Amino acid sequence: MNLAALDLNLLVPLDVLLTERSVSRAAARLGLSQPALSASLARLRRHFGDPLLARSGNTYELTPLAVQLRQRTAIALNGVERVFASEPAFDPATSRRTFTLLASDYAMTMIGPRVVDLLEERAPGTTLRLERHSTPLIDAGVHALRAFDGILFPHGFFSELPSVDLFSDTWVCLADRRNPHIGEELTMANAAELPWVFTYNGPTAFTPAGRQLQILGVAAKVCTVVESFLALPHYLIGTGRIALVQAKLADLLVRDDRLRRLRCPWDAVPLVEALWWHPMHTHDPEHVWLRSVLIEAGLAI
Repeated sequence: MNLAALDLNLLVPLDVLLTERSVSRAAARLGLSQPALSASLARLRRHFGDPLLARSGNTYELTPLAVQLRQRTAIALNGVERVFASEPAFDPATSRRTFTLLASDYAMTMIGPRVVDLLEERAPGTTLRLERHSTPLIDAGVHALRAFDGILFPHGFFSELPSVDLFSDTWVCLADRRNPHIGEELTMANAAELPWVFTYNGPTAFTPAGRQLQILGVAAKVCTVVESFLALPHYLIGTGRIALVQAKLADLLVRDDRLRRLRCPWDAVPLVEALWWHPMHTHDPEHVWLRSVLIEAGLAI
């Protein structure tokens, strides 16, 4: 494709249209007239050969192609922003850089506040943006990370990417304190019989300890999959369900006295949380500095 023949100015209205799913709301957000934005939408429709926004009653829905474009457009705009935010020299004290990391809510909770404290102290003009990662982004791997400063993720998924270890953790189980099926400790029989709430349960998105349980021959009865570690208590309290969670996060969650922390009845593989990034960032002075901040924050966990 000849990039010189493309109108890259259409990227911004495309992103806002796919987010708002409304020409009027998108126009208001961009400070444009509706006819002007409708003209941009018409050009986008001709380019892709797809309506992108399809009317459904009184609202618009994204077409299947538009659903794919929504994430790709966001990644492309992040990359463009990184290009034009580049500086000839990096001085943390005067930088206005926005650092964008992908992470789970677990990583955001464990290391995020410490990183923010260090940035406020040493680079007060910078901004840290933490975005939830997704299964498609994890699957895209090295290509998706071109538009981000990195992803906070445990070992076992991105062997082709450069990384630095930040902190380690172990796995424990959580259950309602009054769960009548559990005695003084959780047993392998409990693990096989009780319903589970898994945080991730797919071919490429899974918790290592959960996958280990399957390898041991225990077909966990997964009744719910919720891609949030912080939301787990709401699916356990008052039920007979059990879940896996990182030990350091469990220390925070069991402050609710309705929850009980239990040792895994198998030798759960430890978790090593790391920062992974695209090789293009390896020698970037700003990125080298960011890595040093993340390593320092990880040492305090």
